[in-house]
Amino acid sequence: MKLTRRNVLGLTAGAAAFAVAGARITPAFASAEETEKSIMDFTGGAAPAEGKITLTAPEIAENGNTVPVTVTVESTMSGDDMVESIILFADGNPNPAVATFRFSELSGAALATTRIRLAKTQNVVAVAKMKDGSVFMDKKQVKVTIGGCGG
Repeated sequence: MKLTRRNVLGLTAGAAAFAVAGARITPAFASAEETEKSIMDFTGGAAPAEGKITLTAPEIAENGNTVPVTVTVESTMSGDDMVESIILFADGNPNPAVATFRFSELSGAALATTRIRLAKTQNVVAVAKMKDGSVFMDKKQVKVTIGGCGG
């Protein structure tokens, strides 16, 4: 390859771009503060109470790519006791909000089951918003032995 001024300038620009972009080699993970802010945004600033909501997740996940999670809320699903929505957060993933489930009176029960991807050992948080404006939260720590999101 014959080095011309254009080739040298292109290689220099490429090296500079790589140096700037390559400085962030590891993926960016959400922090606990970001997760708390997302929870406050979801709840409209109301502090979540404990109880009524149950988050079921494995204590140890052998593979972070498919971690089974179940969320249930004790509710009659009528009147002010109806669950409007449930949101799942994972405070160590690049984006803390993982899934949102919406319910109506026709839902019958406030129950959601899914599989989520976890990048590393972290807290999984479930927050339920009721029709009367009250919010409930449950949190579990899941230890991941094999990374799911690049971990």
